[in-house]
Amino acid sequence: MLPPIMVYTWIFTAATPSFRCRISVEDMCEIKHPDDLLSRYIPSESQCREYKSQISVRECQRCYQNINKSYSYGENNGPLKACKSFIYDRTYYQSTLVEEWSMVCNEVSLKSFVQTIFFFGYMIGSLIFGILSDKLGRRPVMGISFFIISLGSFICAFAPQQKLGFEISYVLFLVGRFLVACATRGVALTGFVIGVELVGPKQRLFTGIVIEYFFAIGQLILLAFAYMIRTWRLLHIALAILSVPFLFFYFILPESPRWLISKGYYDEAEKILRRVAKTNKNSFNSITYQRLVAEEKKKEALVPVQGHGLLHLLRFVQNLVFYGVSQNTGAWLRNPYISFAAGALIEIAAYFVAHCVLHRWGRKATYGLFVIGFAIFAFLVVPIQMLMIKGNGQQSLMFIVNVILKFFASGSYAIIYIYANELFPTHARNTGIGICSMVARIGAIIGTLLNDLLTRVWLYFPIIVFGFTSIVAVAFIAICPETFNKSLPQTIEDVEQMGLAWPWRKQKPLTCAQIDDNDDINENVLLKEQPKKNIV
Repeated sequence: MLPPIMVYTWIFTAATPSFRCRISVEDMCEIKHPDDLLSRYIPSESQCREYKSQISVRECQRCYQNINKSYSYGENNGPLKACKSFIYDRTYYQSTLVEEWSMVCNEVSLKSFVQTIFFFGYMIGSLIFGILSDKLGRRPVMGISFFIISLGSFICAFAPQQKLGFEISYVLFLVGRFLVACATRGVALTGFVIGVELVGPKQRLFTGIVIEYFFAIGQLILLAFAYMIRTWRLLHIALAILSVPFLFFYFILPESPRWLISKGYYDEAEKILRRVAKTNKNSFNSITYQRLVAEEKKKEALVPVQGHGLLHLLRFVQNLVFYGVSQNTGAWLRNPYISFAAGALIEIAAYFVAHCVLHRWGRKATYGLFVIGFAIFAFLVVPIQMLMIKGNGQQSLMFIVNVILKFFASGSYAIIYIYANELFPTHARNTGIGICSMVARIGAIIGTLLNDLLTRVWLYFPIIVFGFTSIVAVAFIAICPETFNKSLPQTIEDVEQMGLAWPWRKQKPLTCAQIDDNDDINENVLLKEQPKKNIV
């Protein structure tokens, strides 16, 4: 639950309320003026098209003001002047970082850069913690990650101070968000891998989807905090305090038996497996376990082979689409809290549908279905804009379209996350997933930049781009192998037997001996109810 809270906190702490220029008359009089007076300073549509054609009329009218020193009524004309200060609507927020640091209009890149640094931290964390998890173990990396999240959260909450000035405060905040991002990937990657490695093939899908459910539940917890606390600093403090209890997970979390076995810690792995069997009221098959140990001792510690490039591209596209859509959930409706709640609930619905369909159609077909659905509705944005007149009806219809886009993006994101974990061998699973996630974060960075920059040109421009990239993902998934109801690969040879290579390459057939060995040491057999004579 903690990773989504850390990821989506930015939606509320750096929300952009409705705003307009603060005109000079207001500075002198310090009073609010009627709308008819303000309208003289707002550029007309013709002015915006003539002088600021590179941005939308909406963006022009709230970022520039008409240069008109006479206070007589009449049409606005003449060149425009960029606003230096702004007045913000406080209906939903008491204070945000956007307001405090004026990260709007020509300074919107400051806001984009914070998210760029965050996803860059995501990228670095994916690589570093992925490698460390395969070398040091899943459990210690989880503990370290929780500590860094707490540290980074408190830096974000307390480091930015007015007395330090904007530059120092901004840099310190970037450092805090970078640390949070790095450690968040440590928690997310390692937690997901532990969950997948603790169960057999039949329970693997359920485990993966349940983790995604908690991702959406974490968003609802964040929503509750954001609704009650509407100042950015107090919200950061509350969430930093919330992260502290997670430090104790280190003392109750078991190490992955698969990792212990792959590293030769057979006694420790046996203790955990016996405890799992006892908890599940099953017997422990010690004979099968000894055969598994004998097999592992014959294997060499291999490193990942080339051939996962398509998976990297899939994750890149999927993260671009998912985070590109998700970063805007607070702006679907005028009320950001209702909008964000709708996004979180639709994620849960998407995970539920994906869970049901994956059991029957497998990973590839289900993923393709979700991605094609996203592309279709993304392209519907253009005709809707052309056929609908402006008004409440259009906003409601676009809200429905955005909800549907979020549904398909969330479902495909969950599927590709599960799929990626099933393709890497145990010896280097976290390293492989880490590298894959590192590439995926580039997509998240680009998606965030597209949202902030292209929406200034046209509000739905990014969605069209996401639709085109989704089509590319369909072509990629067609080449990858199916992992449905297959045991997790232990070595690179196991991965190659799944058909990860290009389809025109010939696969080396399994021998009878290999088939027998694979059946004997399958994880379903290891924790299976056995006759009394097999119990040790």
